[in-house]
Amino acid sequence: MTARPVTADDVRAAAAAAPDLTVLAAAARTCTACPELAATRTQVVVGQLPPGARLLVMGEAPGATEDETGRPFVGRSGQLLDALLAEAGLPRQHVAVLNTVKCRPPGNRLPTRSESASCRPWATRQLVLAAPAVVVALGLSATRWFLGPTTLRAVRGRLHDVQGVRVLPTYHPAAALRGGPQGEPRRLLRADLGLAVREAS
Repeated sequence: MTARPVTADDVRAAAAAAPDLTVLAAAARTCTACPELAATRTQVVVGQLPPGARLLVMGEAPGATEDETGRPFVGRSGQLLDALLAEAGLPRQHVAVLNTVKCRPPGNRLPTRSESASCRPWATRQLVLAAPAVVVALGLSATRWFLGPTTLRAVRGRLHDVQGVRVLPTYHPAAALRGGPQGEPRRLLRADLGLAVREAS
C-alpha cells in the first residue's frame, strides 16, 4: 500500500505544531509536499536562525551551492551579502537567513505558485518563533511573499508593517552582482542593509 501524498494542509499542521525551531527544522527536512523538488533536491535548506537574532534576511530559493551544503546564501550572492552586512556593522553569524522555498527548483527556475504556497507555512512559523525585529526581503519574489503583487521600485527602502512584522524590501544580492560595484542595485542594497541594521539594534 503506497503512502498518501503529503499535502499543503499536512505542512500547515506540522509547522503549526512545532513548539520550537529545532522541531520545525527536523520536520521540514522530511517534507515531500512538492514531489518534483523532493525528487531533485540534495537536501532541504531549512535556514539559519541564530538564537536572539534581531535581523532576518529572506531570499527566494536555494541555489546549487545551497542545495549541496544545506546552508542558505553561501554562493556568490551570499558572499556579497556577508560583506555588506559586515560593512553595516552586523556580522552574518548574528543574522537569521531564510528563503521563501526550502528546496532548490531544478535548473534554478522560479518556484511555482503551488510550491511557494506549500512551503509557506514553514517560513511563516519560523518567523513567529524567531521573532526578529526587522526582516529584509531580498528581491522581488521575497518582497511579494510579504506584500503581495507590487514592484520593488514602489516599496523598497522603507519599512512596511506586515501583520506585526517590520519588513524592508530591497534588491537581491544577485542583482547587485549583475549591476557591478558601482551600480544602483548595490548602492541601494548597501543603504537598505545599513537602515535595517540600525532599526534592528
